[in-house]
Amino acid sequence: MNESYRTVDGRGQATFEISGSEFIGHVSPAETVAAAEQFVDAISEEYSDATHNVPAYRVRAKPLREYASDDSEPSGSAGKPALNVLEQEELENVVAVVTRYYGGTKLGVGGLARAYSRGVKEAIEDAEIVEERPHERFSITVEYDDSGSVRGILESEGVEFEASYEADVCFDVRVPKPEASELRDRIRSATSGRAAFE
Repeated sequence: MNESYRTVDGRGQATFEISGSEFIGHVSPAETVAAAEQFVDAISEEYSDATHNVPAYRVRAKPLREYASDDSEPSGSAGKPALNVLEQEELENVVAVVTRYYGGTKLGVGGLARAYSRGVKEAIEDAEIVEERPHERFSITVEYDDSGSVRGILESEGVEFEASYEADVCFDVRVPKPEASELRDRIRSATSGRAAFE
């Protein structure tokens, strides 16, 4: 697998109408299958009154996990065209759902395929495509005395993190994989080995 990959830069949405049916395309980054499925469930719940919520996702795992469903649209008219857009754009760690409110006019398999593809395409355009590098997540637990220097290192490196201050201080860190071990080494030496990593 390449170190960097293409994905979307956050959530995107697009709405359009075809022959009275309203289509709403939604996309979101998803680093795990569980995250992709949570997004699908959240959209299906938010638009529970819709006629269809058609999901598709591609998630980096070994091997790459791909999934699509027609959500009771005619076979091959919805899920596969939605997934095809993700494949053509070479996007990974991305989930899409296209919501449809049926407007009374049947679109036929070709018309549906075009509509569901368009829903994903326009939502991707709204979200914008970015190059992403695989990230590693870990937590660093230190005593209060060391928390200032650890925080200083994380901030100077521009690392994404969340800190929680309890009996000890815990930093949840998200860092590009190639930089992870160097970051751990810096924190180890700054805390004279007192930092605990998980």
